[in-house]
Amino acid sequence: MRIFLGSDHNGYQLKLKISKLLISNGYDVFDEGDKTPDPQDDFPIFASKVVREMLASDENEPLGILICGSGQGMAMAANRFRGIRASVVWDLEEARSSRNDDNSNVLCLPARLLDEKQAINIVETWIKTPFAAATRFNRRINELDRLG
Repeated sequence: MRIFLGSDHNGYQLKLKISKLLISNGYDVFDEGDKTPDPQDDFPIFASKVVREMLASDENEPLGILICGSGQGMAMAANRFRGIRASVVWDLEEARSSRNDDNSNVLCLPARLLDEKQAINIVETWIKTPFAAATRFNRRINELDRLG
């Protein structure tokens, strides 16, 4: 499975730890930045890089993980792209439901709210939770894709 990662300075350290975990578990990980912690960086740049790489990927259903202080900015930026379903997740139940019900393909983590253990548990749960593909879930995803 191909997973694209991106973070601003607020999520930089957490991104490094998540990347290490994913690589050790055999995932193909692509770090789209930031490459060094820069307090002047802007989250939309990294969200855009991750999403564009996902959309251009020849992999079937690649995933993205974006990390900033609150997770909200990354989600707002990522969700501007058709076919992207970015969700801010702060606990295991949200990780499960965002994948099971909404087929989330981008996980946005709030670095200011999560410690390393919480974040890793969320990432593992999110990746391993399959989409239920219920008729109503598919209908809603199709409705999202028709917006704007």
